[in-house]
Amino acid sequence: MSADPAGRRPRPRLPYLLIAPALLALVVVLAYPLVDMVTLAFQDMTRKELFSGESPPWAGLAQFRTILGDGFFWTVVARTALFTAVCVTLTMLLGLLIALLMRRTSPWVRAVLCGVLVAVWAMPVMVAAAIFRWLFDADYGLVNWLLTTLPGIDLARHNWFTDPWQGFAVITGVVVWGALPFAAVSLHAALAQIPPELEESALIDGARPSQVFRYVTFPSIKPLFVMVTTLMAIWDFGVFNQIWLMRGGQPEREYYLLGVYSFIESFAVNRYSTGAAIALVTVILLLAGAVVYLRQMLRLGEAE
Repeated sequence: MSADPAGRRPRPRLPYLLIAPALLALVVVLAYPLVDMVTLAFQDMTRKELFSGESPPWAGLAQFRTILGDGFFWTVVARTALFTAVCVTLTMLLGLLIALLMRRTSPWVRAVLCGVLVAVWAMPVMVAAAIFRWLFDADYGLVNWLLTTLPGIDLARHNWFTDPWQGFAVITGVVVWGALPFAAVSLHAALAQIPPELEESALIDGARPSQVFRYVTFPSIKPLFVMVTTLMAIWDFGVFNQIWLMRGGQPEREYYLLGVYSFIESFAVNRYSTGAAIALVTVILLLAGAVVYLRQMLRLGEAE
């Protein structure tokens, strides 16, 4: 390796060679479908072109004008944003509470909790959706039976999915159930890095437990908390499997989120270019969340 005339050390090539296979896999797996989707969004693909192999006619911005001028599309966007906000808020609050609980428990209880969380995290979405469908089943659901045993409540044969608000409450439970382990374990790891002397000195100085958490504990875990929150928002914004499985592969229009809406437009209504345009808008919105995530990572690196 020759020396730099300016006296600077040459940059090592080994790190780039090590990540080259991963970058190549990402290009093959993600780049080509993304480019194909972008191209399709500016065309007018029908079943004729799909089966004949002909090149679809160029439509320019027609697909985007169609969806952006459709009031139902903006309803789906607002519904997706609200659903994401509720899921992320519940996940982070419950995850923080579990992480604080794990910090206060004995080592063996903490080990049991970690094992349970890992088991939940490893559970496939299809299995979790099947369990929740059974729990909230109108005829044989355990939730209806338990609530009916309470005085003044009769939920026999109650269908939770007739009302979209109740249905989305159940779907939110599935999403939060699956995301909670990651949030709880991550926050517990951050709490474990706080020196006990910081909180003990604050208590000795007369601070109440709530003040210790507000001014000492939470600021110490805030960078990680923000990053996990951003990741949760990105994941929950693109929820598809939970809704599709909970509605038996036939979600009603009241249950459309952006991912479901794009899939239905593409493969149920056979408006492939319209579905691609919806998916592209979704990707742009997710990229905005990814930018926030990367900025938080850079800030965390600078703070360290």
